[in-house]
Amino acid sequence: MTSTATTPQEYIILLPEERKKPISDLRDVVLKNLPAGFEEGMLYCMLGYYVPKDIYEPGHHVDKEWTPLPFINIASQKNFIALYHSGIYANPELMEWFKAEHPKHSKYKLDMGKSCIRFKKVDDIPLDLIAELCRKMTPQNWIEIYENVIKK
Repeated sequence: MTSTATTPQEYIILLPEERKKPISDLRDVVLKNLPAGFEEGMLYCMLGYYVPKDIYEPGHHVDKEWTPLPFINIASQKNFIALYHSGIYANPELMEWFKAEHPKHSKYKLDMGKSCIRFKKVDDIPLDLIAELCRKMTPQNWIEIYENVIKK
């Protein structure tokens, strides 16, 4: 679902009522647990958490003109809430850790794509697990992985 919001606050205001609290809770967890250096804004019509250009000037290789290096995005999709985590996609050890930990934090089966973690039961998002995931990678770690794995 595409949003016309230009700020994270506006994004949440424009959500359907039943999505405001789960997205706000997820946003709060990400903001409280991301290591210093990441910034929040709107990327790709979603809440975005990224390495700003003053830390990593080249930005995202797909659109260097304006896009900082994306790391995490949160979106309210039609049938679920999505958390997109680029580090999981690029780091197999992190992916395996997350898959092993998920059953300890949720009674529901993990619904996941390459970087997309889908939460269909929006009242049962494993916020403690997401907090731990956010703390696992600094901007410098992410830049190194990005340059060595994705940007090649």
